[in-house]
Amino acid sequence: QVQLVESGGGLVQPGGSLRLSCAASGSIVGINTMSWYRQAPGKQRELVAAVTAGGSTNYTEPVKGRFTISRDNAKKTVYLQMNNLRPDDTAVYYCNADLLPYPELGLRFRWSTYWGQGTQVTVSS
Repeated sequence: QVQLVESGGGLVQPGGSLRLSCAASGSIVGINTMSWYRQAPGKQRELVAAVTAGGSTNYTEPVKGRFTISRDNAKKTVYLQMNNLRPDDTAVYYCNADLLPYPELGLRFRWSTYWGQGTQVTVSS
């Protein structure tokens, strides 16, 4: 079964750092863009950062210069290094990836979007 498993959330003081990890597991033939989203209480889920298979990255404006997204293709893992955290970074962070799983017998290869279960990041003094 293909899934994304996140880790690394927690409670941190303003100005602190956290590193989130998200590993893809299961029979996976290919991985395209990998992304991090976040959802704060009462707000819509928003894209935080994304990295393509070729390594190109993009960030939402509020996190530019503070967050860094990276990936390790051999480990099928995407990371989000978060520095100089602020209270308004508090949210549940979700991993997202476009994966090509090995199909079940008789089925075709098909790219699909997968989500992790979410990890809480709380920035507070």
